[in-house]
Amino acid sequence: MWISFFKLRLFCCLLAVLMVVVLVISVAQVEYLDHETVSATFIDSSGQFVSSQVTGISRNPYCGYEHQTLSSRERMEEDSLLAALQWQVPDVGPVPFLKSTDPSSSYFVILNSAAFFKVGSQLEVLVHVQDFQRKPKKYGGDYLQARIHSPKLQAGAVGRVVDYQNGFYKVFFTLLWPGKVKVSISLVHPMEGIRVLQHLQEEKPHRVYFKSLFRSGRISETTECNVCLPGSLPLCNFTDLYTGEPWFCFKPKKLPCSSRINHFKGGYLKGLLTAAENAFFQSGVNIKMPINSSGPDWVTVIPRRIKDLVEFNLGSPKNVGPFLAVDQKHNILLKYRCHGPPIRFTTVFSNELHYVANELNGIVGGKNTVVAIAIWSHFSTFPLEVYIRRLRNIRRAVVQLLDRSPKTIVVIRTANAQELGPEVSLFNSDWYNFQLDTILRKMFSGVGVYLVDAWEMTLAHYLPHKLHPDEVIVKNQLDMFLSFVCPLET
Repeated sequence: MWISFFKLRLFCCLLAVLMVVVLVISVAQVEYLDHETVSATFIDSSGQFVSSQVTGISRNPYCGYEHQTLSSRERMEEDSLLAALQWQVPDVGPVPFLKSTDPSSSYFVILNSAAFFKVGSQLEVLVHVQDFQRKPKKYGGDYLQARIHSPKLQAGAVGRVVDYQNGFYKVFFTLLWPGKVKVSISLVHPMEGIRVLQHLQEEKPHRVYFKSLFRSGRISETTECNVCLPGSLPLCNFTDLYTGEPWFCFKPKKLPCSSRINHFKGGYLKGLLTAAENAFFQSGVNIKMPINSSGPDWVTVIPRRIKDLVEFNLGSPKNVGPFLAVDQKHNILLKYRCHGPPIRFTTVFSNELHYVANELNGIVGGKNTVVAIAIWSHFSTFPLEVYIRRLRNIRRAVVQLLDRSPKTIVVIRTANAQELGPEVSLFNSDWYNFQLDTILRKMFSGVGVYLVDAWEMTLAHYLPHKLHPDEVIVKNQLDMFLSFVCPLET
């Protein structure tokens, strides 16, 4: 009996020693994993580990959009969109500031200024750019904006710019109203600045960074969040389960991923440019500067309110929403909320982060339902694939909405031009927004939605460009929106 008891104790001791050895080996493996595959370690919002094929320590940003799985049709569409936005930047090597485009030395000429113009006629303008040594440029790639306008009539229209890649550009306008019409041409960025912006778009997608607060009891931590995160620390994976929209935060040191309570803008990276690159982004020198005419810069062309709507105060934060307004007289209910991350303008509670596609999927639709969508500005610092993915999910939800409720009206507001300075150009340049606007138009072409062309409205107007346009421009946008909602025949 004592022998059997001794054998049992010996067996239990050996088993305990074996368990300790296994535990030590497991801890060592976890530590090795933490050091050698840390850039592939993700923790989802429920606290579970998610595997990844990325191994080794990498200092390049981890970008969720790069790992998306696309169908052959989606891949073909994305390739087509990116190809359409390939900016024609010549391969001329480094260019000193004095040889870059000087708007004050450049000029334009109205080619057929002596012609007899009628409403509907086409006006052609030739632009010739020169450098700061007043020498003609031999290549193109500059970003120009062109408009015709009549301030007294508060009328304006934009022109189509053609780059001949030899220092000459031609602009085509359609004359849409009678009277004295003035031509204005502006250099937004020289080619040399565009090359810098392209580099930032490709290599610094995290130059605007975001943060989230994690809290559990008295413990709280704040970490950086983004679509692309630099370095190799463990990440919390907040990718939307339905749309697959990627979003990541660095994992807090003491708290689980599920303890995130909000989202807010962290700030803007500084010191992005060298001294030589800074020269291409000077206010009053080469950012949104007018190009003068060498002759006449004008031609002669011959021949409601919603006051019953009352806001219902929900106590929601400014810009974020949700907001609600009611017009009982006309049986109108108006709702608003901001789109999902990234959001720059303020702090947003996590439970208020709603993706547009998910909201659309919750709408029944019908002949008395109007949906208005505006989403572009907060994506200007990201690679174009991020915006393409977001619009693809929104487009899919719009198509499903129109399939189940064909009489639903869907209106999309395009991007608009804004004021630019040296720093704003690096994060929210019109060149970036021009790309986003082009993608939006192409992706929703033929879908059965209406567009409020805020881009042309701001570009053609005589008022200065602003991220949030002045009231008269906003009224024009609302008038166009209402023309889709309440056409004349009804």
